[in-house]
Amino acid sequence: MSERIAEMVGTPTIDQTASGLRAQLESQGQQIHPSIRSQDWSWPFWPVVPLYPYGQRRTLRKEVVKGEIWTFEQIQGVLYVIVPIRMTVIKLSEGGLLVYAPVAPTSECIQLVNELVAAHGDVKYIILPTASGLEHKVFVGPFARRFPNAQVFVSPNQWSFPVNLPLSWLGLPAKRTQPLPTNSSEAPFADQFDYATLGPIDLGLGAFEETALHHKRSRTLLVTDSVISVPTEPPDILQLDPYPLLFHAKDDVFEQVEDTPANRLKGWRRIVLFAIYFRPSALDVISLGQTVSNALKAIDRSKKAYYGVYPWRWKSTWSQSFEALHRGGRLFVAPILQALIFNREPQAVFDWVDTASRWNFQRIIPCHFDSPILTNAHEFQKAFAFLDRASSESSPLADSDGQFLPEEDFKVLRGLYDGLNKLGITPPPKSKK
Repeated sequence: MSERIAEMVGTPTIDQTASGLRAQLESQGQQIHPSIRSQDWSWPFWPVVPLYPYGQRRTLRKEVVKGEIWTFEQIQGVLYVIVPIRMTVIKLSEGGLLVYAPVAPTSECIQLVNELVAAHGDVKYIILPTASGLEHKVFVGPFARRFPNAQVFVSPNQWSFPVNLPLSWLGLPAKRTQPLPTNSSEAPFADQFDYATLGPIDLGLGAFEETALHHKRSRTLLVTDSVISVPTEPPDILQLDPYPLLFHAKDDVFEQVEDTPANRLKGWRRIVLFAIYFRPSALDVISLGQTVSNALKAIDRSKKAYYGVYPWRWKSTWSQSFEALHRGGRLFVAPILQALIFNREPQAVFDWVDTASRWNFQRIIPCHFDSPILTNAHEFQKAFAFLDRASSESSPLADSDGQFLPEEDFKVLRGLYDGLNKLGITPPPKSKK
């Protein structure tokens, strides 16, 4: 078992004291606000996007580049399938801060940001880097209202569903919000940052769009959802409340799972398979009748445990599925983007990858899963090799080094893609030029 996990959690209990938890995190260079009060975690607007942990969100700040770049992590998910969601804050050379992809502006989060404001100057720019990611968009308006002097820049082709509403109706401040200029040299922060927007990729109901931002001085690339890397160990933000990890560590409802580092690790790796594939090949769904029967005999039938409902079982191959996904912490494109979105307009993706690869970055900070990822432009390019897999044309991306994800885990996503196409909900994909 990893010494790092053992060191961090010691002999963990769910009722670990706040002071002890704070000391452990600070010893690792991470910070939660000293108040540690539950009212500081409150997020009252959670019904807009009703994702776990609903109205109570913890925030963990980490210094990535000393005195220059910080990440702020919270968690969100469905059915205890939770992953980090991340905001990045960068110090500007002239003083002040730029914020990329805001998270929920709870009192704890804002207090942690204000500590940076006191040291480095006010928030000057807030970037919404996506047009389709509601889990990012929902926080921008409330966050911007906490920093009334900040300019808000958004990816150009914003939309909402089921009704396409003006951004001001979605809570973004009308007088301070504007699209990112098409020419990145026209942005007020162009001397310190490059950026490039992928899309819009037409999805029928709306469009996918993502803006990558490159901080020149630190050679750091910020992305939203386009590429990820899966950590082998559960992220620290998930360790603040290990219940979701332990929920997914059990093999059935008849098992009493103890809070140990090994079980937290087991739960995290299963959460990853759920989050990445929705229904991985290592998962068997139990019949409704058996699910009900098991629930009636479950050890824990509380509301917190979903009344004993646990409608699946894991095959013995689940750990191999995780290792195939993790593979040394490699960089890859999430399967949902591979199977449903990026394959619709491969040339647009290739062009965007080519632009970003010219920036010679040395680390990537995504909005989900692991961060920071020490990498380079070549590894970034290789993550998109799946787009050339079915093509006979030669391409610099074709050198995948066997990095393709197992096809059997794509079964549900492939079926969804075919169904959307047959029903005409999504437009036909465009071919590569």
